[in-house]
Amino acid sequence: MKKRNLYLKTISVEEALEKYKKVLETVIEVKWERIPVTESLNRVTRSAVYAKYCSPLFNSAAMDGIAVVTQRTKGASEVRPVELTEGEDYQVVDTGDPVSPPYDGVIMAEDLLETGKEGQVRIVEAAAPWQHIRPIGEDIVAGEMILPGHHKIRAIDVGVLLSAGITEIEVAVQPSVAIFPTGTEIIEPGETPVEGSIIESNSRMFENLAREQGARAKRFPVIPDDYEKIRRAVKEAAQKYDLVIINAGSSAGTEDYTVHVLRELGEVVVHGVAIKPGKPVILAVVDDCPVIGLPGYPVSAYIGFENFVIPVLSMLGDFTCRKNPVVDAVISKRLVSSLKHREYIRVKVGKVGEKLVAAPLARGAGAAMSMVRADGFCVIPQNSEGVEASETVSVELYRDIQEIENTLVVIGSHDLILDVMADLMPEVSRGMYLSSTHVGSMGGLMALKRREAHIAPVHLLDEDTGVYNQSYLKRIFKEPMALIRGVGRVQGLMVKKGNPMGICGIEDLKRCRYVNRQRGAGTRILLDYLLKKEQISPEEISGYDCEATTHMAVAAQVASGGADAGMGVFSAAKAMGLDFLPVGDESYDFALYQEDLELPLVKCFLQILKSERFHEKLRELGGYSWEEAGQIVRIDSRSMK
Repeated sequence: MKKRNLYLKTISVEEALEKYKKVLETVIEVKWERIPVTESLNRVTRSAVYAKYCSPLFNSAAMDGIAVVTQRTKGASEVRPVELTEGEDYQVVDTGDPVSPPYDGVIMAEDLLETGKEGQVRIVEAAAPWQHIRPIGEDIVAGEMILPGHHKIRAIDVGVLLSAGITEIEVAVQPSVAIFPTGTEIIEPGETPVEGSIIESNSRMFENLAREQGARAKRFPVIPDDYEKIRRAVKEAAQKYDLVIINAGSSAGTEDYTVHVLRELGEVVVHGVAIKPGKPVILAVVDDCPVIGLPGYPVSAYIGFENFVIPVLSMLGDFTCRKNPVVDAVISKRLVSSLKHREYIRVKVGKVGEKLVAAPLARGAGAAMSMVRADGFCVIPQNSEGVEASETVSVELYRDIQEIENTLVVIGSHDLILDVMADLMPEVSRGMYLSSTHVGSMGGLMALKRREAHIAPVHLLDEDTGVYNQSYLKRIFKEPMALIRGVGRVQGLMVKKGNPMGICGIEDLKRCRYVNRQRGAGTRILLDYLLKKEQISPEEISGYDCEATTHMAVAAQVASGGADAGMGVFSAAKAMGLDFLPVGDESYDFALYQEDLELPLVKCFLQILKSERFHEKLRELGGYSWEEAGQIVRIDSRSMK
């Protein structure tokens, strides 16, 4: 029987890092080298650097004009101008020229009057000693400290060093990092995947994260789950590199060999950290070289790198870890968390009114796209059960706050057109962005009611009138609201190519595996309406409680064979190569407060809706109509009573 790795105990991030650093302090020694100053950007100084020369190197003219003997300019005025003779009273100088005795001041060229005589000028104001002269050493004095030790060199520092006559500088050697992806199921990008294959990408992320920290990283080919091969690779790398990263194989699987290899070769300081995602982190030392095992799931791997690899690189490279800005934001959705872990929730962030709003994204450890979409992390501390909707949380930002403040926050029903609009937004108006979070139509209206979104995309059918969206705004909001007409779209059943189950309509859902949308989604409300019309109970549908949050997620389930049918829009079916059985047309519109119609971000949004470029994209996607796109319907519930 194969042996499993059991986590006897997980410890906090702080305790794990402190324990590991304490061990590394006894084995890590920063290495130093001398390099040309011209190549020193972002490198770290070993010790204080002192100027070799003064800057300026001599007393110099600060203006174009004439250098004068100031004593000879005394008494000059409009009434009694003074005439000066070149070579006797003055010499012509340009900015930066030396000014040597007997000259002790400079008069600007624009303050000189012509006399008509060659070599003579007239002045109407006396010059003061040292007027418009940069004295020697005004900027830098020889022997003065220019940069302190343990300082990361910036572009401006390079210029000052050269001005002070420094051409070489002693800096920390860039740490060398060996990166080993592992796993028999792992294939290289470009190889053709088969069932069970996983395309390797984490190591390239590590490679670039390490380079961002100033390290020299080498990514090695994938090692299969072979104990001896992993052992040999780690042993050799620990002799040649400053840090070794092993990706995957750190968890509790029967073929997760990393921890066993590291126990044989050296010391495992920590195995298992109270962090979610990312628990199966290994912190070890082999032959005085730090070796870190990171989990295979992309988000877990990233969080492990941020929390443990970067601090170790800072020790090796003698630099201080850069801190991302932390802001307070209102969370748009209730988050439940385990007391056992510190949990990192990826969030989209935008500014609505005077408050920042954080909308949670997918929480799975393998949800790599949530990392791409995220503006930052909301960190739920260990021993916390979570946070309630509208509660203020701390968010560590990975995106510039100015971009966030210029982002249109869209929360509600999902459609592929939101991605198209997000792509067009900065193109139509540079510096403006759109972020969308998919929580269903009703979830979007609730976010709008709490003033946590600018716009809520909706497609909610009123069963009594057959009209979409308007009645919901009248019931939910007291304030004057607006509905921006979006697109007409076709909803239908998505089934595998060729429709192998022979599904023809809603009645047939009783004999297949179905994948549904989440509660509050307009698509689910439409399904419930159709089931009611056909007098079909949800209990008769296998998979009714199996939920997906987007049309594309539903289509992916059907395409992969995880379900036989799911309801969604035509564009999602087309994108995934599925057959599509229409069940009806609907209106996909955008709800907002009337007062927000004047916001520049909203005006840009309207401009996109009406643009031919957007309409071209809709033609490509298929299944949309846009005759009313951008029209505004004003709704005041008080006038309806």
